[in-house]
Amino acid sequence: MIQKLLEMAFLEDLGDIGDITSDAIFTDNKLDNYYLVAKQDGVLCGADIFACAFHYIDKECNVNFYVSDGDNLKIGQKVAKVEGSINSLLKAERVALNFISHLSGIATEVKRWIDIISLIPNNNTKILDTRKTLPGWRQLQKYAVKCGGGANHRMGLYDMVMIKDNHIDGIGSITKAVEIVRSKWDKQFKIEVETRSLREVQEALDANVDIIMLDNMDINTMKEAVKFINSRTQGKIKTEASGNMNLERLKAVAETGVDYISVGALTHSVTAFDFSLRKILE
Repeated sequence: MIQKLLEMAFLEDLGDIGDITSDAIFTDNKLDNYYLVAKQDGVLCGADIFACAFHYIDKECNVNFYVSDGDNLKIGQKVAKVEGSINSLLKAERVALNFISHLSGIATEVKRWIDIISLIPNNNTKILDTRKTLPGWRQLQKYAVKCGGGANHRMGLYDMVMIKDNHIDGIGSITKAVEIVRSKWDKQFKIEVETRSLREVQEALDANVDIIMLDNMDINTMKEAVKFINSRTQGKIKTEASGNMNLERLKAVAETGVDYISVGALTHSVTAFDFSLRKILE
């Protein structure tokens, strides 16, 4: 997957001709050195694909990271040293930065959410991603979520049953939907059900599913639902809060006692981390 993404990225950047500026200016295969520098505080993610971008252009390029994915970064910190032909470095620079900036932006944003939850005493709520990812980037984006301290929800439509409102409305009830799924797959996959009311929570409980999603519920309803589910199952059925999640609501939602909070914004609208690639002046 990484090779395919790199191939597409360089095709759209270099076209059929290449870097017409660098190839015109540097004709002697001159060697050069650059530092990758963090221009803000955050979390690193994407070291491997950053290096792969340079190696895709020129296997002789050398990329040496001083820190690893998941490590904290400070503004002004030298993160890596890149050495090689100046033509190769300039060809690979933007693609490499695009990957590491986007992935580090996700990891950094996730850590903001994790840091808020960590201040709540005796709270074990986990932050989950969603399937709201860029086409082709899902594995990388979900990896970035883990680097920031979050956890992955299902990877796709194939690895966990998720009975959502459209399924329920289309078939008529949660009970019927769960029965049909179990008749098809038995216990091969975990089953999560989206609920919109306490009545639907009761129905999902009666169906003995694995996870109950509390979708777009207000704080009081969510708190009542979590208490009811836990009292009935002693925590065996997990709870997930979803819908309109933001940092302002995070503390209140986590304090309801939900096991998971899923956040689409972690991948679909994150701000890129600010890096620069600076020439080393001897």
